[in-house]
Amino acid sequence: MAALRPVLMIVDDDPLITDTLHFVLSKHFEVCVAESHAQVKSLLQQLDTPPALALVDLGLPPNPHVPEEGFKVISALIAHSPAIKIHVLSGQSEDSNVKRALSLGAADFIAKPCDVEKLKDMLLNALKVQDAERNEIKAEQEFGGLLGNSLPIQALRLQIRQFADSPFSVLIEGDSGSGKELVAGSFHYQSERSLQPYLSINCAAVSPLLAESILFGHAKGAFTGAVAAHAGYFEDAGEGTLFLDEIGELPLELQAKLLRVLENGEYQRIGETQTRKSRARVVAATNRDLRAEVRAGKFRSDLYHRLSVFTVKVPPLRELAEDKHLLREHFTAFYAKQIGKALFELDAKAQGCWLGYAFPGNVRELRNIVIRLIAKYAGKTVKENELIAEFDLTEPEMSGNEFSFNNEASMTTQAQRHLQRQANVSLDAVLKTWERAYIEAAMKMTHGNLSQAAKLLNVNRTTLYSRMNTQDDS
Repeated sequence: MAALRPVLMIVDDDPLITDTLHFVLSKHFEVCVAESHAQVKSLLQQLDTPPALALVDLGLPPNPHVPEEGFKVISALIAHSPAIKIHVLSGQSEDSNVKRALSLGAADFIAKPCDVEKLKDMLLNALKVQDAERNEIKAEQEFGGLLGNSLPIQALRLQIRQFADSPFSVLIEGDSGSGKELVAGSFHYQSERSLQPYLSINCAAVSPLLAESILFGHAKGAFTGAVAAHAGYFEDAGEGTLFLDEIGELPLELQAKLLRVLENGEYQRIGETQTRKSRARVVAATNRDLRAEVRAGKFRSDLYHRLSVFTVKVPPLRELAEDKHLLREHFTAFYAKQIGKALFELDAKAQGCWLGYAFPGNVRELRNIVIRLIAKYAGKTVKENELIAEFDLTEPEMSGNEFSFNNEASMTTQAQRHLQRQANVSLDAVLKTWERAYIEAAMKMTHGNLSQAAKLLNVNRTTLYSRMNTQDDS
């Protein structure tokens, strides 16, 4: 049975803290407690209702002295329930940890120890904001509210109009926090199906044991606990739209049954032999590279090709240029009204920083930054240093294939971070530094053989010799 009160998940391995918080907050919330990332995953599968709120400590087992497990929990909770409001409650309140947690999607960071009554008020206010967001998203979907004037957004709007009335599946690709759910709703509300049901299910939030029943339904007595027949999402969607978010999380054994529905509309409830027909249109979304998942044997090739009859890519915020200002103004007006505070403004230098920031957490991160700026600077003008304090400018951990000089977007992101961190950057000095690094690397790899190093760098031997001498002179 679903909880009547909003579900609050507390993730902390200190029983003194969890007992205290449970005692105070259980008067207002349905509180559940987990001590580790593994317990969080287990608890999420058991809950009837996704948690509306979460309090997360960063220092969790098996390595409580570093924040990595807490960061993993934040990402897992948002993947499970994108609308969740996460407040980090941690003693590991170093600036880098705060910014990393917020860029991952946490709404706020509270350092331990904290005032429990103030914490309660923050959580209750977060619920009000969450309700307002839910209504705003629905309104934006119904009125085609993809904000932005940039070319990528204009192209996305055009694709939605072109594909909206097709009966074929759509696969929406995009980074976490980029707005895939909004795009999925736009496909429905701009189509001839707009008066039919629009149902959404997050595949990452469904227990593998229950997924088939949730999607296709079950007969009475089909399994222990099936005291009555139950229709699944495909049946309830009727002739409307079924949005399958995080489709890459769907268990392999269910992928074959989903493929059958997509190919001929046929499915069966668990425990029935009767074949039923679905007329719902499927829109799926993923932040994974499904082609790579297919190559790894984690996703069916035939299902991927059936889902991706039409594929649309939601652009990351870093590619949307002036739309960053448009989104900031939109969310500032919206949240200032919800919170009951005056608007803030950015001075000229802060506006430049806003435009140059890469927003690794995309629109979700932008929205949370706006909320924090309203809380701190309502009715004021925000200066450059005050704005930068809200940004996560830490270098990401990169494996060998994540940063490439053949990847212009990756290089641009790195350049933006460098310019934001350091004043008076000299382009000549940057280029000379990179050139010196590559020459030294080539010489090391070839054990000092000038001809082989030149071949490795695709220059002739005399050119390399000349550049090495120039580097020595400088």
